[in-house]
Amino acid sequence: MRAKKLINAFNCAIEGIIYTVKNERNMKIHYLIAIIVLFLSLFFDLTKYEIIILFFTISLVIISEMINTAIEKSIDLFTSEYHELAKIAKDVSAGAVLIASLNSIVIGYLLFFDRINPLSNIVLNKIRKSEMHITVIAIVIVLIFVVIVKAVTKKGTYLKGGMPSGHAALAFSVATAVTFISEEILVSTLTYILALLVAQSRIEGEIHSGIEVVFGAGLGILTTILIFQISLG
Repeated sequence: MRAKKLINAFNCAIEGIIYTVKNERNMKIHYLIAIIVLFLSLFFDLTKYEIIILFFTISLVIISEMINTAIEKSIDLFTSEYHELAKIAKDVSAGAVLIASLNSIVIGYLLFFDRINPLSNIVLNKIRKSEMHITVIAIVIVLIFVVIVKAVTKKGTYLKGGMPSGHAALAFSVATAVTFISEEILVSTLTYILALLVAQSRIEGEIHSGIEVVFGAGLGILTTILIFQISLG
C-alpha cells in the first residue's frame, strides 16, 4: 500500500514537471539553456565540485520557475479579478526566478570565462584586425535579408511583426560583429545578453512569436559570420 502511494506521488511530481514544460514558455527556455550548457560542459575540464555547482545552479532556476508557476496558478484559482496582494505575490515569485537566473549567469561566467577566453583570443585574433566597414556591410546585408523575407512571407510590416524579427536579426548581428572585433570576451558576452533582452522584449510585447525571433537571431548571426569569413578570405 505504501509502495503504491509512493508511486502515485512520483507520478504526480512528474506530471507537474511535464505540465510546466508544456505550458510555460520560460520553462522551455530554461531547459533549452540547461541542455546547451551541460553539452558544452563536456568539452571543459570541470572539477567534481564545479559540476556540483553547475547542477545546483540549473536546478535552482528550474525549481524557482516551478514554484512561481504554482503560486500563479493558486492565485488564479481563488480570484480572476485584480487585487493588490495577488499582484505582490506574483511579482515576488517572479522576482525569485529573476534572482535565480541572474545567479546562474554569474556562476556560468565564473565557471567558463577562464576556459573560453584563451581559446576565443586565438580564434578571434585575426578577425579583430579586420576593417570596421565589414561590420557596417554585414548589418546592411542583414537588414536587406530581413526586408526580402518579410516581402516573401507577407506577414506584418517592414518595421513591426512578421517573419523574421528585424530587431532580433539586427541585435544579434551587432552582437556577433562585436564578438569578432572585441578584445574582451566579457564585452561580447554582455552584448549578447543585450541582444537576448531585445529578443525577449519582442516576444513579451506580443509583436513577434518565438519562432520569428529565433529565425531573426539566426539570420543575423549566420549572415554576419558569413560576411566576416568572406571578407577575411
